Amino acid sequence: MLRMLSLVTLAAAVLANPAAGADLKVTSAGAVRGLMARIIDDYSRQTGQKFEFTVGTTGQLRAIIGSGFPADLIITSAPLMGELEKTGNITSRTDLGRVGLGIAVRDGTGMPNVTTADGFKKTLLDAPRIADVDPNSGPVYGSHLRGVYQSLGIADVVLKKSIRQIGGKEVAEAVANGAADIGVAFISEIIPIKGAKLAGPFPPALQGYTVYAAAIPKASTDPTAARAFIDALVSPAMARRWTEAGFEAPR
Repeated sequence: MLRMLSLVTLAAAVLANPAAGADLKVTSAGAVRGLMARIIDDYSRQTGQKFEFTVGTTGQLRAIIGSGFPADLIITSAPLMGELEKTGNITSRTDLGRVGLGIAVRDGTGMPNVTTADGFKKTLLDAPRIADVDPNSGPVYGSHLRGVYQSLGIADVVLKKSIRQIGGKEVAEAVANGAADIGVAFISEIIPIKGAKLAGPFPPALQGYTVYAAAIPKASTDPTAARAFIDALVSPAMARRWTEAGFEAPR
């Protein structure tokens, strides 16, 4: 079976799969949640491999991985992966892709011009309510985003309009259901949400990319199966799926 245990919502869903064998425990950052769930579902049907898929923010993943939470495969941001590499407890790191920040708007509304720094600034100033990720959740791009707002001189204004969410998925959902007028999140967390649409990425001068990587903990109970899944993730056949989900090749 594929079990997705969301550390963000503390909810669980179980998808039945009759294949035998132990679950491959995958612990993943939220930015790859939607894409990874679809890939895991397809891979499970094709190979019979069962999964237990756990999702959390960078801050949550740092805490659970540090506490010895069991995993056969970890997918997380390059900064956190770098921290884990220093512990000597992971092997076989593979960079998967990089993703940038974008602006979400509700379907059926006009598309603001966020292609320039001036247009981006105007969009945030004009929006009555801005959904973003609560800094206490530990978003990997938190310091970059604060720097962007400070450089534009709008940090205080944005803070007053902010509607804090626990993760990027929830940011896009807040926009989709009308709780916020625009949202700021990773592009990959905006694209899958019905009712929200990507107005555009941050303009180049303000953009901040985050690379996501996979690695196998030394404590993995099935490193062979974990390695096979990583190989599938970076195969040429998967390139289009990563692109459609908002990722670029790592640099």
